[in-house]
Amino acid sequence: MRVIAKKILRVFWTKHPDAEQQLKAWYKDASKAEWVTPNAIKEQYPRASILKSGRVVFDICGNKYRLIVKINYLRKWIFIRFIATHSEYDHIDAENI
Repeated sequence: MRVIAKKILRVFWTKHPDAEQQLKAWYKDASKAEWVTPNAIKEQYPRASILKSGRVVFDICGNKYRLIVKINYLRKWIFIRFIATHSEYDHIDAENI
């Protein structure tokens, strides 16, 4: 899969260094993944939340942070839509971000 855009992750881990290693590991896993359905994601990331419209929420650092991506399974693209603390996540509409 092609992850768009890693820069968003880099900016985030600069502000939150404790997230750097997990975000790098997620990026590496996602880049190598062959996810064709949400079920394929759940096999690799059982705690991921599958939302409508191809969105997926990943817990980072034991749910301290939340990463929302939008996936185009046919084109094999992952768009990073949002990353923030869990409390910031609670104030947004994950279905529409």
